[in-house]
Amino acid sequence: MVSFEAIRPEDNDTTAPSAFGSFIGEFRKNRLGILGALLVILIAAMAIFAPLMITHDPTRIMVGPRLVGPSLDFLLGTDQLGRDTFSRTIMGGRIPLLVAFASLGSSLAVGLVLGLIAGFGPRWLDNLLLLFFDTIRSFPSIIFALAMIALLGPSLASVILVIAITSMPIYARVVRTQTEALRSSEYIAAERSMGAGMTRILAVHVLPNVLGPLLILVSMDVPAVIAVEAGLSFLGMGVRPPTPDWGAILNDGYSYIGQTPWLVIAGGIPIVLATLGFTFLGEALRDIFDPKLRKDL
Repeated sequence: MVSFEAIRPEDNDTTAPSAFGSFIGEFRKNRLGILGALLVILIAAMAIFAPLMITHDPTRIMVGPRLVGPSLDFLLGTDQLGRDTFSRTIMGGRIPLLVAFASLGSSLAVGLVLGLIAGFGPRWLDNLLLLFFDTIRSFPSIIFALAMIALLGPSLASVILVIAITSMPIYARVVRTQTEALRSSEYIAAERSMGAGMTRILAVHVLPNVLGPLLILVSMDVPAVIAVEAGLSFLGMGVRPPTPDWGAILNDGYSYIGQTPWLVIAGGIPIVLATLGFTFLGEALRDIFDPKLRKDL
């Protein structure tokens, strides 16, 4: 069973293979986790190999068939401008994943640093950082996102920045809590008595113990970020046309749902699959790394 137990100085490298093997063994028992991993791999592969999978130029406006159903030439039909819906759906997966990993990666890096500083720094600095985290979290995420994008202008960079800012306090608080718990442990006190510096303590003993909870949080936050990005694009405040995006496809489908349902299906199904995949994967990681929350499947 893999758990968030503190890594002490006496632990050596020989435990790594057994810990990894234990993780793989536990993960293979989680059927929903395996399903989630397969869905995540499918979505990621679709985004990576999108240029090889598309059948038409996703931004090319065709004069001929518009809002037609699936056919051998257009696998998911066409939109109101005659563009191939299948190609736009395949290419549209790149934007949500890019936004998710860029924004969460940035917020994770900043939150990790600020959380370590808050957990190991002086009390006045800890209180100041907590006030900063609480101030950001006091604003509703969607309202804050709409206000920031209205100020900065709709663009991919604006969406990434907004999501990174609103997600950062969550990671910082988790790191701070874990760091404070480890700060008072006996082996940290022993390291200090032997003259270990702050950098060594944080890098060798604290950081490995806070990465597990962060990994779970990130995997479970990805579907929320995908939903926020799709929602902003649906409202016309995300990526700009004619860039293909699932939220933009949904917006087109909503406008023309009386004439064809295929745009809504093409934009909605990938969002559902991505949400389920990352949610199942995150829950499987949580069950493995935190046995107290484990559920019988």
